[in-house]
Amino acid sequence: MDVTVSGIGLCAPGLPDWPTGRAVLAGKRAYQPDQAARFDRVRLPRNEMRRATLTVRLALQAADEALDGAGVDPRHCGAVFACAGGNTEALDALCQALIEPARAISPSQFNHSVHNAPLGYWSIATGSMQPMVSVGAYDASFAAGLLEAAALARLEQRPVLLVAYDTPPPRALQPYRAVSLPFGVALLLTSERLPASIACLRAWRAATGLADGLPAGELERLRLANPAARGLPLLERLAVGQGGAVALPYLPDTRLELRVEPC
Repeated sequence: MDVTVSGIGLCAPGLPDWPTGRAVLAGKRAYQPDQAARFDRVRLPRNEMRRATLTVRLALQAADEALDGAGVDPRHCGAVFACAGGNTEALDALCQALIEPARAISPSQFNHSVHNAPLGYWSIATGSMQPMVSVGAYDASFAAGLLEAAALARLEQRPVLLVAYDTPPPRALQPYRAVSLPFGVALLLTSERLPASIACLRAWRAATGLADGLPAGELERLRLANPAARGLPLLERLAVGQGGAVALPYLPDTRLELRVEPC
């Protein structure tokens, strides 16, 4: 199952876009974790923008950068949005409202509590009516989303956008879910090579053993701080432009292995 990475987007503290992330991951630029994430690419109608949460803006910022880099019309693009926790701020607000005497549930909070809300906002923003899937697989969400997106790109023979993202939960939920930093990444996968193509992903298999990490330091802490950031070893391989194997966390005691070959 060969697919080609034809666009990349990033949105995270210290990695506000792919050019910055590529330089950091290739060792050409120092990682600055205090550098704020940017949301200058999010394109939504005014009413939707006013209601958009951090989770939505994080996903759409990465998605738009990946599409812009590849020059692909999003109306002809499928999508897989992968998120481990969904919008925990909205879920917490709903739970808080339910214990109040009036139980006044905000329609906006209820809308954002749905796991596929960011995917819905993306479809509104782009007008895409192609096949779309929202995936949640706890800490394996990046790998599960990558598999789903690759399979969909091959099956449909069309570009498919993978967007993986997660945000820290509210304070009351933090003891139960260790996500300490926001992180969003998008990969545009195509079944055929495009002028903007970066690398081919192939030789997929599940195997026992540990997944790849990064050298000890701030980037490794970022990788462990967010399920979507578990994809950083793959991004590192794409950044340096060299072929090789990558192993991503998948099922318990199982990793997802694949090979990266530059175009």
